[in-house]
Amino acid sequence: MAPSTLTELAGKETLQASFVRDEDERPKVAYNQFSDEIPVISLAGINDVGENRAEICQKIVEACENWGIFQVVDHGVDTKLISEMTGLAREFFALPAEDKLRFNMSGGKKGGFIVSSHLQGETVQDWREIVTYFSYPIKSRDYSRWPDMPEGWIEVTKEYSDKLMGLACKLLEVLSEAMGLEKEALSKACVEMDQKVVVNFYPKCPQPDLTLGLKRHTDPGTITLLLQDQVGGLQATRDNGNTWITVQPVEGAFVVNLGDHGHYLSNGRFKNADHQAVVNSDCSRLSIATFQNPAPDATVYPLKIREGEKPILEEPITFSEMYRRKMSKDLELAMLKKLAKEQQMETTKKPELETKPLEQILA
Repeated sequence: MAPSTLTELAGKETLQASFVRDEDERPKVAYNQFSDEIPVISLAGINDVGENRAEICQKIVEACENWGIFQVVDHGVDTKLISEMTGLAREFFALPAEDKLRFNMSGGKKGGFIVSSHLQGETVQDWREIVTYFSYPIKSRDYSRWPDMPEGWIEVTKEYSDKLMGLACKLLEVLSEAMGLEKEALSKACVEMDQKVVVNFYPKCPQPDLTLGLKRHTDPGTITLLLQDQVGGLQATRDNGNTWITVQPVEGAFVVNLGDHGHYLSNGRFKNADHQAVVNSDCSRLSIATFQNPAPDATVYPLKIREGEKPILEEPITFSEMYRRKMSKDLELAMLKKLAKEQQMETTKKPELETKPLEQILA
């Protein structure tokens, strides 16, 4: 059972057992051991016609083929808007617990505040607090679930989500063209694009080597835009978790990563970025993830299959079914792991019980 907020746990000397991960899931690389392997791409000139645009597009395509993750600067989202959004988010998480819990998401509410995760059945807790808004389609916004504190956050979030929807669509145009399709192809495949904004707060952690801020995963949707502060903690792997790198924070940049939907639409050509977030005992960290997802009834199937390739999906499925299968598999793996651990503990106890009679006989 997660606590109401992490505020009361951040100052303790040891980590509560519900946050302790198995040894194979614990961080291997420090939060501030930065790597420059993830490309930083300037979008200045992306709207031009000619060589400049072609060069930018080529860099984006290569990043998606290699990692499924890259950073963009000169993206056109106003720096004042970015600093307002992050400033208001910090103010929210600094509020007393009772103020944050006014927007509590527990009990199946759609949007608001929660500790750790809003997925049911998680066996180990993530070390984070979140506020989440469902911001597109606009007609389905429920402003009663959007925190009204601090003052101005709702208005700033509206503008922020609009700008990020525009940026995401621009990046999807590039990937559509790279696949030899019309530039709206990936956006059209989403039918009516959903957008979810998740504001993550990772407080200082007493034993950061034992836990994660956000467990290893790939995003289910089409494309994600992440704004992170300068602390560091986002990590990526492309060899199934054998090696990890910590993404170098870049002031004002958005980290872009492709999700499972984007991966399937490209028939596996573009990677779905495998990533996690680590925490530290020195300072808190803030990040704002904007998820661009297809409509629940959108069809998931490769838009183009290159010559000599086979489709990576057996048959077309809806996005809601794809998401359901993904979550079921994740929970099933977690339960199997827990079961295997319990069985291992049982078998290590048994030899002691069995050897006692033998020792008595030999005596």
